[in-house]
Amino acid sequence: MEQRISIVTLGVKDLARSKRFYVDGFGWKPAFENKEIVFFQTGGMIFALFLRDHLAADFQVDLATFGRAPVALAYNVRAKSEVNPLIQRVVAAGATILKPAREATWGGYSGYFADLDGFAWEVACNAEWRLAHGGSVEFRERA
Repeated sequence: MEQRISIVTLGVKDLARSKRFYVDGFGWKPAFENKEIVFFQTGGMIFALFLRDHLAADFQVDLATFGRAPVALAYNVRAKSEVNPLIQRVVAAGATILKPAREATWGGYSGYFADLDGFAWEVACNAEWRLAHGGSVEFRERA
């Protein structure tokens, strides 16, 4: 089995509102959308917003017991100077700061915010990792 993730799907309460957040907050453009789901092409993978009740039905679980596991998504940038402006942009689109951006114990610079449905995102600059032109990230250990 190849080590990769093809799609990350978030179950959202209001599809139009969530789409607007990612379009306004990140500046992303949908690759496909209908009344139940929106797909964004994000580098080598797809990021999807799926109406929460439809996602629960797809899982074949009761919406009342369809909970969330702790998870953090991340958006890496190429320079430390890009972290705060991106966090400010998503806050203007409705995000809530979870942890203001600061120097990280692992040597980079990062901060956390929650999107409109409470999903945690980290915006980070890690000079040790290679971020390709298309946005894919390559793990590199410190020398």
